[in-house]
Amino acid sequence: MRKIGWLLLFILALFFTRPLWEEYTVEYVNLSFLEPVDEWIDTLEVEQYWDEAKAYWMQIKDEPATHIASDQKTQTGTGIELDQIKIGMKKSEIEKIHGSAKRVSLNEYNLVWHTYHENYRNFMMVSYDNNNRVNAMFTNQPSESSFLGLQMDSTREEVLTQLDEPITKLKKGNIIYLLPNAGEYDLFLIDNNYVTFFYDLHENNTITAIQVVEKMVEKNHESTFGNPSDELKKGFEFQLFDLTNAARVVHGLSVLSYDESVSNTARNHSEDMAIHNYFSHENLEGKSPFNRLEEDGLSFTYAGENLAYGQTSSIFAHEGLMNSMGHRKNILSVHYENLGVGTAFDEKSTPYYTENFFTK
Repeated sequence: MRKIGWLLLFILALFFTRPLWEEYTVEYVNLSFLEPVDEWIDTLEVEQYWDEAKAYWMQIKDEPATHIASDQKTQTGTGIELDQIKIGMKKSEIEKIHGSAKRVSLNEYNLVWHTYHENYRNFMMVSYDNNNRVNAMFTNQPSESSFLGLQMDSTREEVLTQLDEPITKLKKGNIIYLLPNAGEYDLFLIDNNYVTFFYDLHENNTITAIQVVEKMVEKNHESTFGNPSDELKKGFEFQLFDLTNAARVVHGLSVLSYDESVSNTARNHSEDMAIHNYFSHENLEGKSPFNRLEEDGLSFTYAGENLAYGQTSSIFAHEGLMNSMGHRKNILSVHYENLGVGTAFDEKSTPYYTENFFTK
């Protein structure tokens, strides 16, 4: 299609510039062979083709190259590695290092996160392709290994100095998405991998997490959100639970226990918000999180609730909550012992996330 477009532009350029070259050319070349072409062109609606050619030119001029912003050059880097894990490594190699996955759960790319940790230390999530080779990975814990010359405590300023300008827009299908510039994360294309650096706004904008996704994985994921399903809801719930505990361990706090009954309370609130199109700790009946827990027969001495809406995954939801001081206090509270998580999708596939923290 691109070749046809260039050919169309070339032909039209020759046609419209003919007065400039014809009188000089006719002295050396008999141009009578162009008469049938002239007759054919006269029968065409040239303006229509010219408009199409101009539209095509604007498309290829403005279209992000290989699904990235036109002002973003592909970075090259060596050592795209997180805790000895590299894109393309075999699953068997990784399990020799990290052992068997503690959990497997569906993610927004319709792939499965394999979660590795030792009581939430050395926390990693890894995805594999059909050949059991790594095509995505994530961590939100410090590591002694350098990543593209950066450490987990490097600042955003150091990241931008090392890697130049981040991507500002991303094309999915026929839609171009403008990425937010709130400073919470930056996206780069490095060695055919999309690399997202998440920053902790409350810790001097230092790197707090890194996600690496193969370019083809992102390219094949043309929608904004994942395809809603019960399996994806459960995946988001378990991922948000695990991410919360991994963050607590980094800050020297105890691991929370998963509670299914509280997860039901959280899930019901997410579903209620998704169905009735609102976003609030207080539902449409005026009931608070504490009212809803009590109605479900759950007693507590401490309780708190975090809500998130519209983030494409539990990873983005969790990192956003950590950058909001009120939600961060719940995640890092010493008073809580248990956590329930519930997610739901509205009719536009937008996810809602509810976390209910409590101590009996």
